[in-house]
Amino acid sequence: MDTQAQLTELNGQDDVELLEVNPLYQGFFRLDEYRFKHRLFDGSWSGEIKREVFERGHAVAVLPYDPVTDQVVLIEQIRLPALATTKLIWLLELVAGMIAPGELPEEVAARELFEETGLKAMQLHQVSSYLASPGGSTERFYFYWAQVDASQASGIHGLEDENEDIRVRVLTRQHALDLLEQGLVDNASTVIGLQWLALNRHKLTSI
Repeated sequence: MDTQAQLTELNGQDDVELLEVNPLYQGFFRLDEYRFKHRLFDGSWSGEIKREVFERGHAVAVLPYDPVTDQVVLIEQIRLPALATTKLIWLLELVAGMIAPGELPEEVAARELFEETGLKAMQLHQVSSYLASPGGSTERFYFYWAQVDASQASGIHGLEDENEDIRVRVLTRQHALDLLEQGLVDNASTVIGLQWLALNRHKLTSI
């Protein structure tokens, strides 16, 4: 049997039987237990499978970039869970934020850009969307790059009622890529964003 051909035919509508979803925890985030069966590559069906799924919601990630000065605007803030694997818990990141029910990703991208950097996008372009950790979470990121005037980026930002303390960092594109190569940028959305910029920067100079 051509297993690759079989793989391309499987889909969530016809080849997964969702038996039950049981809520396990509801706080700022939610944890559910899924019971399901799915078709195997040989055409038969699996037995019942149980998986705990982290229901975080969906989010946007925004890469603010100035194609005139060839500078990237990143933000720096504390991320306590990083302490489990590194002492560098003030991370350099893309702008990011959660999408509330009824909100459009582009609206959230523009809002978060202003809240976290004080910048307004001259243009906002959706690049792609991707699953953050599909082995255990439903979260999908909607990735944008925003054309900005990097000379206007500075200071400390964030919402006081959310105890945010966000420092703006303006870096040359090359400096940001050097930090990425050195492993000093190690969170997934920022790695993806900077790698995308490295591959596509030549397309942005004429915008």
